Amino acid sequence: MRLWQLGELGLLDELAARGLAERIEDDAAAFTGGLVVTQDALVEGVHFRLDWLSWRELGFRAAAVNVSDLAASGAEPEALIVSLGAPAEVAVADVLALYEGIAEAGVPVRGGDTTRAERLYLSVTALGRSDRVPGRGGARPGDLLVVTGPLGASGAAFREGRYVRPPLRVAEGRRLAAVASAMLDLSDGLARDAGHVARRSGVLCAIELDRVPLAPGATVEDLAFGEDYELLAATPEPLDFAVVGRCDAGPAAVTGLPSGGWEHFDPPH
Repeated sequence: MRLWQLGELGLLDELAARGLAERIEDDAAAFTGGLVVTQDALVEGVHFRLDWLSWRELGFRAAAVNVSDLAASGAEPEALIVSLGAPAEVAVADVLALYEGIAEAGVPVRGGDTTRAERLYLSVTALGRSDRVPGRGGARPGDLLVVTGPLGASGAAFREGRYVRPPLRVAEGRRLAAVASAMLDLSDGLARDAGHVARRSGVLCAIELDRVPLAPGATVEDLAFGEDYELLAATPEPLDFAVVGRCDAGPAAVTGLPSGGWEHFDPPH
């Protein structure tokens, strides 16, 4: 069997079933004392193109997608560990611009590694602290589904050959973590990410499409693209966030949205 046949979630299930990994279903790993740790990697030609964004924009993006996982855990970021792989002919000025972009996220770089690589590779580990991590598995029937901002901006931008700057939702994540039953960031598309909550919590996530806030220029089809990095929470208290649906008793599934979303191991074409 190949990775494209198993898929990302199938791979995680296989690792867990074999005892090779544990508690890897959530956006970040939570440890004793409130420590929260997450890691994301960006690979040139897979996650970004340097003709679509600058080195500084790439740096911010790499930091922001990790901070987003901390936000989904209700965590306050404390530090970043950055590992960079790059061809030897890359200009030093470009690497400095990359780190300047990372610094824009407002979280200090406290370590990492650099190595030679055939193409640009950037891996960031983010550390933070949280009083309460909702995770993905606690949603209950009767919970409302809320999002922290408009969706579809990344899909709309991609159609124009560009990327949008990811939002930082740390404050919103901390507010929601105090009341939410489940929470995650929207990186893989609304249907796919709501499916994570449904699957882990054993609830039916019923989305009301006409209540989903769309970013300027975005269409319903753009919701499947992902990379919005807003937060989706199942919560009995919506606070002042946009309600886009509810959790019901029923099969672990998502209704009200077309299927689709980002799959890391798409089949070969």
